[in-house]
Amino acid sequence: MHDEKIDWDEYYGGPSRSMEKREALDVLALAKELVALPPRELDRVPLSETLRGHVQEAQRITAHVAHKRQVQFLAKQMRKAEDELPAIRTALEAPKAERRRAAAALHRIEEWRDQLLRDGDDAINALLAAMPNADRQQLRQLVRTAKAEALAGKPPAAARQLFRAIQAAYGEAIEPRDLDGISSTNE
Repeated sequence: MHDEKIDWDEYYGGPSRSMEKREALDVLALAKELVALPPRELDRVPLSETLRGHVQEAQRITAHVAHKRQVQFLAKQMRKAEDELPAIRTALEAPKAERRRAAAALHRIEEWRDQLLRDGDDAINALLAAMPNADRQQLRQLVRTAKAEALAGKPPAAARQLFRAIQAAYGEAIEPRDLDGISSTNE
């Protein structure tokens, strides 16, 4: 008997109450996320007309307790329309993933800027190998100016310009995702 794999859902006649509660809370969080969306983003989410009406009704209600009750009702209706949930989750995840990619790109640009300020010409050569459309002369000038500003204790205007120059070169790259694999830190 111990060698067999037991399907506990079948053994107990279905999922446990705690599992059902976790799933219900997950759908409630999804409903709250839908209600918080502005109308333009809500139009991008594939919803049936009845669910869309419930979402709009929940957005319209401003009284705290009534709003909370309407969101819970929306979650209940969403649990009944279980087949729509995967498409809704996918539609809500897409903008988040895009924001994460954009933030990661900005972090990579910051890493390049910091490496340029730290390593100078070696880092410029590495950057030009990754982004051949960058202007070597402009980068060298901005690095020199940024280092001088840092030594003089001035505001980092040249460092900001250097960031913008790297960002422009990064944006002009044919496929910026190709640069993801290139290490911008010294190993």
